[in-house]
Amino acid sequence: MKLSDFDFDLPERLIATRPAVPRSSARLLVAEGDAIHDQHVTDLVHWLRPGDRLVLNDTRVIPARLFGLRRRDSAQGPVEAKIEVTLLEPRPDGTWSALIKPLRKVKTGETIVFSDDLMAVLEGADAGQGHLRFNCAGDDFDAALNAVGAMPLPPYIAAKRQADARDKTDYQTVWAKNAGAVAAPTASLHFDEPLLKALAERGVNFTYVTLHVGAGTFLPVKVDDITEHKMHAEWGLVSETAAREIAETKAAGGRVIPVGTTALRLIETAGRDGRIKAWEGDTDIFITPGFEFRITDALMTNFHLPRSTLMMLVSALMGAERIRKVYAHAIAQEYRFFSYGDASLLIPDGEN
Repeated sequence: MKLSDFDFDLPERLIATRPAVPRSSARLLVAEGDAIHDQHVTDLVHWLRPGDRLVLNDTRVIPARLFGLRRRDSAQGPVEAKIEVTLLEPRPDGTWSALIKPLRKVKTGETIVFSDDLMAVLEGADAGQGHLRFNCAGDDFDAALNAVGAMPLPPYIAAKRQADARDKTDYQTVWAKNAGAVAAPTASLHFDEPLLKALAERGVNFTYVTLHVGAGTFLPVKVDDITEHKMHAEWGLVSETAAREIAETKAAGGRVIPVGTTALRLIETAGRDGRIKAWEGDTDIFITPGFEFRITDALMTNFHLPRSTLMMLVSALMGAERIRKVYAHAIAQEYRFFSYGDASLLIPDGEN
């Protein structure tokens, strides 16, 4: 298939820059087979059955965007340059991979100061990324980063406004636990405590997995033949407990419904032999039309960018023609798109 097969025109006014308040008041498009229903996220209690299992990504987004100063002596005196850093992921040697703007203004061995408590030395660079070693680690690093870092909002939001204090709550799930993501599992942002309580009372079960979402999730596909695209790898964990819970739900006839494409990609990675099992490692699974889903029965997800790998994923789940109809309906009904936008519940077989 060609990249153009996953393109569509989206009015800019439909790109959400703030989430719905409260979270669960966002709109929910339910695509059940060929039928489309306009609902709200709170209506999930009517669409999910007792015995269904939601798979939730418990990654925690770190405030990965930093603004600092590089100081250098010159013949005319000290010279300062403003440096913007977006942390990407920790490296085995203890440094962090990071996007540095402008990278050319920082020499290897120089220090970037972000605050009195947080600074980093550039130890090298490759492929347009710098390798930063910070002056602290562990809890001290977390505290210093939380004090001065900003949430790494997606480019289509950051182009419209800067991250602020509200985003530290808005761009984090209510169950976030394991720090390491530089982008949120955004379908999960629609859940709040009252909704979780209502779903539990309905008899819906919850399983937590971890996939640290990387900045690569926003990288555009640059090849016309999508089979030539190389996915970015992201670290994930499906525990023994999570695998057992999912397997028990399948065996009992319940539906396994990942909340977000990150959770879906992880459980499909852990279940490629047809049975879910404990798994840990880096996954670069690329889901396109023709993919055989082994674990997933339905998916809750936001509305995705045109020409993106996530459009390919939902097309694989529902069928390309059905997804085109879903997105045409969403645009016509002015659903809000992308990370802070509305949600969809995609049920391929049309049985509820």
